[in-house]
Amino acid sequence: MSAATNEKRERAGSVLEPAAPRAKTPASEGHLTAQDLAALNSKSGLLKMLQAKRVNTTSVLKTLAYEADLKKLQMELVKLQRTVQLSGRRVAVVFEGRDAAGKGGAIRRFIEHLNPRTARVVALPKPTEVQQGQWYFQRYIEALPNPGEICFFDRSWYNRAVVEPVMGFCTESQHRLFLQQVPEFEHMLYEDGVELIKFWFSISKTEQARRFSSRRNNPLKQWKISPVDEEAQARWDVYTRYKEEMFGRTHTSFSPWIIVRANSKQRARLESIRHVLTTLPYDGKDSPKTDIRPDPRVVRRFHRSSRQIDD
Repeated sequence: MSAATNEKRERAGSVLEPAAPRAKTPASEGHLTAQDLAALNSKSGLLKMLQAKRVNTTSVLKTLAYEADLKKLQMELVKLQRTVQLSGRRVAVVFEGRDAAGKGGAIRRFIEHLNPRTARVVALPKPTEVQQGQWYFQRYIEALPNPGEICFFDRSWYNRAVVEPVMGFCTESQHRLFLQQVPEFEHMLYEDGVELIKFWFSISKTEQARRFSSRRNNPLKQWKISPVDEEAQARWDVYTRYKEEMFGRTHTSFSPWIIVRANSKQRARLESIRHVLTTLPYDGKDSPKTDIRPDPRVVRRFHRSSRQIDD
């Protein structure tokens, strides 16, 4: 190696200084510690974080309480399903109501943690040409629960009670025949041991309009809008007339209508679940994880002497 090369290296070494040691980063910086997680899992710790972010804590706490109640009620539904399955019972829960009343959302909360092998959602499409020539109830009979099953009807044979006559999808004589036959049909189900619960989710005209607007403005919900929905507001009073006639003709002691005030989706979901749990017997019902008694301000049985107000 030449003397010139050694001289260059010596000069470079004298210019370069040793790198400064890197500052030590605290172990907790940029990471959540076990203490942080514990604080977030406590109500007080969560409140402090939300207040620091200037979040509406009242709304958040309300949602957290709803989720906690829902989880406990769903645990009871699992117990109910197990009892139904082991005993071979047949349970059908019908969800009816105006468009955008929250029927589908409620059903999703019912079935969220149920065994899909013995829990089924029935949402039949428009009848085929062949089905249109059959007895009206025939395609619904084929969808009824098998032994050990719980079926949730997202709309049902009651399409012919309200939607079809309002929209002109059936004749007046077909509508009259339906109202005559449906109590007999449901009495046959009752005598054969099918446990039937009929919900009507009731919302106000203003709330329905708000939900329609929300659907139109949300790309993920626009698929829910249909021509029938578009007519719902314009034909509100006609819907009301047919709805009242349906209640008067099809509410019976063995198959009563249960009215759910559904302007609040969360309350409607919780209280409809509570009604099912209160109505149907199941193992472990005497030691529930939470209060299963429905709020009478939200859920009530139809009564012929009371005026029905949509709210």
